[in-house]
Amino acid sequence: MPSEHGMSPAVSAALADLDAGRTPDRATLRDAVRALLSALAARAPGRAVEVRVPPYGAVQCCPGPRHTRGTPPNVVEMSPLTWVLLATGRLPWVDAVRDGRVRTSGIRADISPYLPI
Repeated sequence: MPSEHGMSPAVSAALADLDAGRTPDRATLRDAVRALLSALAARAPGRAVEVRVPPYGAVQCCPGPRHTRGTPPNVVEMSPLTWVLLATGRLPWVDAVRDGRVRTSGIRADISPYLPI
């Protein structure tokens, strides 16, 4: 159930841990990642880009040519903590890409227009 700010309880808990200088526990981080990936897929419907946050999840999103087989041509991949920070607006896309915290491939791999969620 979303909190009063529109975030899932797991996202709120993960952000509270990060604000307190703690790393969220594995279950909280997993649930936060999955909630934010689902929100991205709802906000940017389509199948042109695959966003991967191993080991917790991946979604296909964004309008454009649909990917159906093999390695997708447009991929965005990052760590769970980076995804939580990006999706909640605590880390700018340009900084994450510049610092190598986000790996992208393909001409449609810029998901910054959909962030923060």
